[in-house]
Amino acid sequence: MGASSFDAALARVLVHEGGYSDHPADPGGPTMQGVIQRVYDAYRTAKAAPRRSVRLLERAELVEIYRRQYWDAVRADDLPPGIDYVVFDGAVNSGPAQSLKWLQRALGVPADGAVGAVTLAAAAACADRAALVDEVCDRRLAMLKSLATFKVFGAGWSRRVADVRQAGRTWAQAAGDAAVLQVPVLPLDAGPASAKAPASSATPLPGPQAGASAAAGGLMASAVAEAARQLAPLASGSPSLSAVFTGLTLAGLVLTCLGIGAVWWADQARTRQAGVLDLAETGGLRAGARAQP
Repeated sequence: MGASSFDAALARVLVHEGGYSDHPADPGGPTMQGVIQRVYDAYRTAKAAPRRSVRLLERAELVEIYRRQYWDAVRADDLPPGIDYVVFDGAVNSGPAQSLKWLQRALGVPADGAVGAVTLAAAAACADRAALVDEVCDRRLAMLKSLATFKVFGAGWSRRVADVRQAGRTWAQAAGDAAVLQVPVLPLDAGPASAKAPASSATPLPGPQAGASAAAGGLMASAVAEAARQLAPLASGSPSLSAVFTGLTLAGLVLTCLGIGAVWWADQARTRQAGVLDLAETGGLRAGARAQP
């Protein structure tokens, strides 16, 4: 990839990042043009420079942070045109490791969040790069929708992913930096799109308490069943006791079903979230199926 790829990609990323923000729901905290205060502090410390507000971020500092922290971290210079930009933008928004996992899942290679020879070879061999852009963006949007902060930033994030998809496809098909600059940025009226979106912001799912609740339901069902068993010999001679027996039997069945249902729902929810957060092996378009002849 040429050096101009970074400049063109950064220009588009900065359109979405905007200026200064400090939204209370943004896990990134104080942010200036996509650079959060913590990252800026670490950068200044490494330079043996005193820490200061990220509002004072200089252009040269911004460019160096974006190149080292995100562009170089995903080895974008070694990725195909369009794919470099898509992975770069995802890295800025959700972290390099997470963005690389979206790419790796889409390519069908081990998703460890670290780019190496296997990932680069699979990306280079991909015959349909526009389709690869689509799948990476699909995976990104699915993860964003699983975040607790989606209700606040979802509209802006969705618009951002749509814009990245459109530009990435055009860039991938044209295989040149000039082409992407001709793709208009979608209207910026959908809400803030710069809020950080790490996987750690995912909506918490039922954990051990779901199993405890199911166990409690099972104990209650057993108690109800035992009460019904005790009444069974007497129920035939008394309409009232017969009605109580029937009610207890039905209550036991309902409690049992609710307990089973709670465990099943929690398990399914965890499985779905593990997929979108790249915590479990999921299917993807295999690189071999799209490799160039």
